[in-house]
Amino acid sequence: MIRPIPSRRASVLGAVVIGIAAFVVLVRPWADGADRADARPGRGCVSSVPYVSGAGGYVSYRIPAVVRSRGGTLLAFAEGRVDGRADHGDIDVVLRRSWDGGCTWGRLQVVAAGDGNTRGNPSPVVDPRTGNIVLVTSYHSGDVTEAQILRGEATGALGRRVFVQTSEDDGRSFSAPREITSAVKRPGWRWYATGPGHAVALTRGEHAGRLVVPANHSSAPPAGSADTGQEPRYYGAHAIYSDDGGTSWHLGFADDSYDGVYNANESTAAQLPDGRLYFNARNQKGTSSGNRLDAYSSDGGADLDRGYAEQRSLNDVPLVEGSVLQLAGESGDLLFSGPSVPTDRAAMALWSSTDGGRSFAKALTLSARKAGYSDLVQADGDRVGILYETGARTAYESIVFRRVPLTELSAAGR
Repeated sequence: MIRPIPSRRASVLGAVVIGIAAFVVLVRPWADGADRADARPGRGCVSSVPYVSGAGGYVSYRIPAVVRSRGGTLLAFAEGRVDGRADHGDIDVVLRRSWDGGCTWGRLQVVAAGDGNTRGNPSPVVDPRTGNIVLVTSYHSGDVTEAQILRGEATGALGRRVFVQTSEDDGRSFSAPREITSAVKRPGWRWYATGPGHAVALTRGEHAGRLVVPANHSSAPPAGSADTGQEPRYYGAHAIYSDDGGTSWHLGFADDSYDGVYNANESTAAQLPDGRLYFNARNQKGTSSGNRLDAYSSDGGADLDRGYAEQRSLNDVPLVEGSVLQLAGESGDLLFSGPSVPTDRAAMALWSSTDGGRSFAKALTLSARKAGYSDLVQADGDRVGILYETGARTAYESIVFRRVPLTELSAAGR
């Protein structure tokens, strides 16, 4: 079945919809000269630019997430923001795929169309049992803002909701978004966000095969408290998980201390070699001195071993999302990515930990340019990839994919 995009979008985007049974992919015919859909494999590149704000029918691209499929394809997700850079409005979840380790990228696909509403916070993961790509995203009405949701003025169909999609063909197509909000969101929560960044598939231990999506929320203040909706102390992190490849979902731990000191937000996760989950989170305007928090779970994300605490070895990171990745192998390092100027979103860098996240040391600064959100992936056996926001004047001019040889990381971090 082929149907045209509604006229409001067709004039801007010139897109077609290709649907096969329940699977839907919107394909936009944008591929600049270096990023051809029929690119041949090559291993000599250092970096590529899958998303440039203003190209492909979107004013802005933000919120990167990347995974490597069982077949070796890299899938780079982002939010395609139609009308501007704001976090609300007409926003699609988009995808570009690479068959050569991130040197070149195929045509842009729309995986979840906003159609005037906000779909975003992509959190993809590869199911280790089937190889399917499972994508969890967040949604709210394009007519409301985050501030309205935080104040409790936009709930139900207008407020934050959670959806899941699946690809059985290496990301060529995805099932239509299916809502799972009632299974993973408590009634008193207002804001809700999945990831952003890749989720985790557990590969060892009692819960091997479980898909774990780090997420965050805000809560209404206690009865009798001032309810401005802007009080950051009511932010918290949580996790959701599936033990059947994304069919059914459950709420795992929920950080609900709301003490105002540690406000865990935009959490990211990795499974350590000993089977535990490591969570690292942004401290959303908490009163502690640092901007990063972390926690551990020994039961696959159902509970935390301890509450979130300050990670002082990452105090150079400003208030921003970050990413963690456990490198393959029993002795592989745990990596963290984020900007490295405490007072500015600039100078994207990589840190490494040899002690399971107890401490990190800066291994490499990738660039002095402005930099924002990022996501890490093991691109192949001897390279790590980082998909991140960057630009000369602002951090949101493009989303770049950088390939870093592990030998370069090891030499810099020791």
